[in-house]
Amino acid sequence: KSNFCFLGEQMKKHIANIITGCRIFGSALLLFFPVFSVQFYILYLFCGFTDMVDGTIARKTNSTSNFGSRFDTVADFVFVAVSLIKILPAIQLPKFLWIWLSVIAIIKFSNIMMGIIYKKKLISLHTIMNKITGILLFLLPLTLHFIELKYSSVVVCSIATFSAIQEGYYFRTGREIF
Repeated sequence: KSNFCFLGEQMKKHIANIITGCRIFGSALLLFFPVFSVQFYILYLFCGFTDMVDGTIARKTNSTSNFGSRFDTVADFVFVAVSLIKILPAIQLPKFLWIWLSVIAIIKFSNIMMGIIYKKKLISLHTIMNKITGILLFLLPLTLHFIELKYSSVVVCSIATFSAIQEGYYFRTGREIF
């Protein structure tokens, strides 16, 4: 019985990282399904679900770690990259949206560079606005069939712009939210 309890404790320490790993695996599987197919949406939702629960489970099981945090960041990057690879060729982005996205990217890149220059490390602020932006970006592909992109993107880009500017403000004023 004690070996079983030990195994359970060990599993509890790694469950969040296993879930994060499932996001990477699910993201890779997205590459093999047609964009906007039922299978694509199921995997997309699965990956989003794993992103929502892995950190919560790590905190609840008291198994947070630097590795887990970095692994989550890698999994997020893989999921976003695969999603962009699949979705961008399937939609028409208006020119104004490419310009706006470029401005947001420049602001975000500047924020990252500020963290590296002033704090000597890669800093990711987990502000409420960054989380709202992430949720809206995740939901955006799910709305493409019933809300025109030129309308939904204005809402998402407005919030993303505010979030990026707010993040820069927090860096410049020394306020850190991790």
